[in-house]
Amino acid sequence: MPDLSLLPPSAVIAGEDLRIGGCLLSEVATEFGTPAYVFDEQALRERAAEYLDAMTTRHPRSRACFAVKAFPSVAMIRVLAESGLGCDVVGAGELRLALAAGADPATIVMHGNAKSDDDILAAIDARIGYIVVDGFDDIDRIEQLASRPTPVLLRVSPGVESATHAALATGGKASKFGVPVEQVPDAIARMRSVPMIDLHGLHAHIGSQILGTEQFEAAVEALASLERFEVYDFGGGLGVRYVPEDVAPSLAEYADRLVGAAHKHLGEDIEILIEPGRSMVARAGLTLYRVVTIKQAGRLHVAVDGGMGDNLEHSLYGQRFTPLVVGRWDSELVLADLVGRHCESGDVLTPDVPLASPRIGDLVVVPATGAYCFTMANNYNAALRPPVVFCAGGKARLGVRRESFDDLLAREVALL
Repeated sequence: MPDLSLLPPSAVIAGEDLRIGGCLLSEVATEFGTPAYVFDEQALRERAAEYLDAMTTRHPRSRACFAVKAFPSVAMIRVLAESGLGCDVVGAGELRLALAAGADPATIVMHGNAKSDDDILAAIDARIGYIVVDGFDDIDRIEQLASRPTPVLLRVSPGVESATHAALATGGKASKFGVPVEQVPDAIARMRSVPMIDLHGLHAHIGSQILGTEQFEAAVEALASLERFEVYDFGGGLGVRYVPEDVAPSLAEYADRLVGAAHKHLGEDIEILIEPGRSMVARAGLTLYRVVTIKQAGRLHVAVDGGMGDNLEHSLYGQRFTPLVVGRWDSELVLADLVGRHCESGDVLTPDVPLASPRIGDLVVVPATGAYCFTMANNYNAALRPPVVFCAGGKARLGVRRESFDDLLAREVALL
């Protein structure tokens, strides 16, 4: 029988089918079509509660803000905001989604390495919790645009070269994000000269898909070498399992190391913010496809009705996944490339993967696609972006509808 440990916790085999959140995936596919992003809604709520418990039991003055970039959807943000999370947004667009979802502005943090005037104004007008100053240009913009004292944090580039894909590392010495440690005193002095800036603390985020908790400790230690403040935002970045051999820290391990380092280097009389994204939503989600074509051409290509239009992780980062052919639990395994329908040789969901006797029309589940796949969905070959379906208590509901061809044409002024 297949390993279900990468799927949402509610996943159970039901004969030749699979249940998620009590819903049969064959029925989800019939009702909503494929490809589709499918979420275990209760798993999302439980993960949020687990994060809050892990942090507040170790440090009562803690707050977890969902990194909206991991899944920028009103439906998703609403579930997590209802579960007690704040929001970490990048720019006015993500801020607008968070506000539409009902997130409390006071729990919202906005960062970004190149904020525009519109971004800054949107944050000021919404009276969000903190604007994260990423450089001296942010200081200038706030000085020019703010009409009342604006609470801010200063993002520091701590010089931590995180062990992750180069495109996911954000805290190294050459990073485009934050202010290098040696420039921090000047940035602080500049902010303190601006009456409309109310500096509360420091921020650091060292990257994404980080599996070694010692790297978070190094970031805390780097911040401790600077002037002390009342608020510290340690960002997100905790990694998750994508294939069975991956080993990811538990939330308890992560919180022990992070809070322990904060208490050791910064003391206990501080407020701690974290910004979980991937580790909040990845495992709770999967993508559901149907097999369209099977072709032997030097290697076996099993093509589904989606691909790089709904999952760019392998194309961009080389990320591997562990797909399952629904219902063929005890069938012979064949080694294949699971590919998409797009006209691009790089349209590969995961290569050299064992699949159980796939046939045209079979449902294929790709686990752990709850983070960043929806974020980077696109219209390659004018494909329609998939719907988002939430399953809970045996009922499936639509969170985001499938894109339509009318949507594709809506911005074409030649048709007006």
